[in-house]
Amino acid sequence: MSETKSPASAALGVDAPCHEPAYVLAFDTANEVIAIGVGVLHEEARAIELVAHAEIEARRQSNTQLIPRIDALLAENGIARGDIACVCVGRGPGSFTGVRIAMATAKGIASALEVGLVGVSSLDAVAWGVWEFGARGEVAVVADAMRKEVYPVRYLVDDAGAHRLEADRVVKADLAAEELAECDTTTPGASGSCGTRFVKGVESGDDELLSYADAPEAGGHAPRAVPQRSEDCLSTEYAPQPLRASDPCGQRLLLAGDALKKYRDLFAPCGEALPENTWTPTGAGLLLALQAGWRSGECDPFDAVRHNPAFALPVYTRLSDAEENERARAARAAREGAAREGEAKPGVPDANLRTGVQDAEAVAHPSLVHSLAGKTPAYEETSPAHHATLHEQSILVAPPDEQGISYKPLDVSHVGCVAALESRIMGSDAWNESLVADEIPRRDRTWWAAYASEGKPGEVGTLVGYAGGWVVDGDVQILKVGTDPAWRRRGIARELLAHVAADARNLGAQTVSLEVRAGNEGAQALYKALGLTPVGTRPRYYSDREDALIMQGDLAALVGATEPAEESSRLVAGMELQVDASHDVQATAVGAAGASRPLILAIESSCDETAAAIVDGEGALASDVVASQIDFHARFGGVVPEIASRKHIEAICGVCDECLEVAAKNLGMRSLRWRDLSAVAVTYAPGLVGALVVGVAFAKGAAWAADVPLIGVNHLEGHLYANRIGCPDFTPPAVVSLVSGGNTMLVHMKGWGDYETLGTTIDDAVGEAFDKVAKALGLGYPGGPVISRYGAKGDPRAIAFPRAMMHSGDLRFSLSGLKTAVVTYINGEREAGRELNVPDICASFEAAVVDVQVAKAKRALDMTGARTLCVGGGVAANPVLRASYEKMCSKAGVRLVLPPLSACGDNAGMIALVALDRYKQEKFFPFDFDAKAHVNLDEPY
Repeated sequence: MSETKSPASAALGVDAPCHEPAYVLAFDTANEVIAIGVGVLHEEARAIELVAHAEIEARRQSNTQLIPRIDALLAENGIARGDIACVCVGRGPGSFTGVRIAMATAKGIASALEVGLVGVSSLDAVAWGVWEFGARGEVAVVADAMRKEVYPVRYLVDDAGAHRLEADRVVKADLAAEELAECDTTTPGASGSCGTRFVKGVESGDDELLSYADAPEAGGHAPRAVPQRSEDCLSTEYAPQPLRASDPCGQRLLLAGDALKKYRDLFAPCGEALPENTWTPTGAGLLLALQAGWRSGECDPFDAVRHNPAFALPVYTRLSDAEENERARAARAAREGAAREGEAKPGVPDANLRTGVQDAEAVAHPSLVHSLAGKTPAYEETSPAHHATLHEQSILVAPPDEQGISYKPLDVSHVGCVAALESRIMGSDAWNESLVADEIPRRDRTWWAAYASEGKPGEVGTLVGYAGGWVVDGDVQILKVGTDPAWRRRGIARELLAHVAADARNLGAQTVSLEVRAGNEGAQALYKALGLTPVGTRPRYYSDREDALIMQGDLAALVGATEPAEESSRLVAGMELQVDASHDVQATAVGAAGASRPLILAIESSCDETAAAIVDGEGALASDVVASQIDFHARFGGVVPEIASRKHIEAICGVCDECLEVAAKNLGMRSLRWRDLSAVAVTYAPGLVGALVVGVAFAKGAAWAADVPLIGVNHLEGHLYANRIGCPDFTPPAVVSLVSGGNTMLVHMKGWGDYETLGTTIDDAVGEAFDKVAKALGLGYPGGPVISRYGAKGDPRAIAFPRAMMHSGDLRFSLSGLKTAVVTYINGEREAGRELNVPDICASFEAAVVDVQVAKAKRALDMTGARTLCVGGGVAANPVLRASYEKMCSKAGVRLVLPPLSACGDNAGMIALVALDRYKQEKFFPFDFDAKAHVNLDEPY
């Protein structure tokens, strides 16, 4: 690809500034090309003067090349970081990982520079690149969405600019080709119905929207250099503007987009492909898209409050795979239920729609599901007794809140309950069962329900609320919101709307609208509190002729509508922040942190916690903040990587902002800013790559913008250092039992940074086994805490589960056989018709796990001669494991060091402590490093 740079002083059509220029930095990594643009912002004219741009083939290396390329481009043009007044980023749609790299990097840069972050569509940037190239006419930008899908968006590109004709969406490539073939007026047999579209009305003219210093080196087209006209702004009015036969390239549909590389032959009949250098975003295209938004009033590059980096999110066009599969199962069950009886039978589920299979209990006793739905069985059970597999015996997993309410996507087995509640609260405007059931299979709908339960294993609960929305043209129209009168004033409606809004945002919605009775002042007050405002009235809208008040608002307000459990708590991206748990423990042990240098901010995002912490030069934590995503993963029975990555993008700015604010307060400072830090640290491995990438890219951007060193930290080493939070005098040598959801290992810690792995699991990790057994029992996720809770009431000797590899003669572990033995036992009890004794199963399973861990830890102590045992990882919080280690160490005369409960799970405090040692050793990372899913703890880094 090309790199084009041009000195600002040579720009045409814009007077030389009489003061220091304010620059905008724009970049995009939504596909295999890194696009970077730098321009001067002219506030009075709302114009952007192009200074330099670069387009580089990334080949899946965007995270290693982006910051170095930005740094080089600015240096070559004599632009300092402090001269940047705004950051602009391509929001996608495109490669999931690529979009997140750009978004996270941009958030880090904008946060540290304290400037606004404006997101623009990556497809709009392509369209503006086509405009800059000189093509005119109707243009289809077709971006690759993988999985034989594309993102197709049509634009009208005329002399005034690139005008979007439709919203972002994702469709199968062959379907998109069929649709676009109909839009090409020169295709034989095509209707040409796409030749006229409603576009944003503009004054037609020959003026360029962006001034250039020189012609681009690539593309063979030099944009015309003409004077800039500040009054030539996009209008918010819409007017039909047909294509003109005199447009360049005739009336053939013009094609661009990186999907053409893969599907060139498929889209060949649709129109004329533009040159390949117009298929991806360019630096100039990004700046043109930003300028268009600035002139139309959609953004203001100088307004850092309006464009807080925390508000910027990627363009989403679909739910995560796990959520889409969940809805696909719901749709399939609805269709199969209808086919079985020849008509819709919403009360007869083929599957548990939270898990995609029939619950084993429901198979054996179908009346159970129907009684929960207030219905009688519609068919007789003829199936034999059902074996519980880990997939089928999954879970009614969404955990209840403090009020006993759980929130789950509405499934077909509960539409009867919705219809019954509708008739009670909606009167003659209520939907019947068939109407509700018809909504569930629709891909542009999202429905959620609230259930009240007593927290019993496998309990579904009673439906007490529901809400549904329809996503169309970037807006989610709230179709229904209902709450059982006996359960009102508990925040249920607010919570349901937050779930609907989150799904709608992931389906591409940006706004929300609804109708409410003109006389329902209570509901109107709620909606106003959520940021909706009245925009009109529908006269005599309801069956009793009462008017409907139309209300609209920004969807972002609803996504964050959940209220924290306590007034003093703060929510970020729907997650309640845990603030200073480790700081408080450490302060009790060693005293409060001071402002001694260095001050290092560390970030942790390896799995499903977004965390940040600040440590001072003495190793005291000035603050630590954790946002846990557990509630977002619970209904799937485990962490969904795609959801984890999305939530990190949403939460990382808020978590770091809170961390800085709390640290300033604890240190007695008026404020603590990124520029006041000595370094930025981040977990770079091991973990979920999509999750790690967000933290790494953000940390890179922040460290680069603040001009401080960057420190990479091994997550596993962090768990070793977690022991110093509660025990600051702890020093090696020691044996470490590292037990978590992803790791089970024994490590000989010879010194800080000097480790030897003695043994690891050959299959499942301890935490993974806890989760799978909890799933088999229908107890929910995460499995560790709930199994401990039930196990405390049971007999650990009741069931003789195997102690795998107890006498293997080495320090390896195996948990898979134990997990299978538990499931086999559950199946046997069910086949025999006996009720499961859940406490005994949990206690016996827990004992089988702990016995092996303790025995092998004792063997490791004997082998190494170490006189200290320490524990790390989320399972280190297990009370049975802690008590058993205490007993063993006391008997062996060995010191036991345990991390405080707050530091057992993933946190940034432990990462900060590692970073401090690495800072003192000057072990800094270059900006071209990347996240890694796997690393060897024994290897120095």
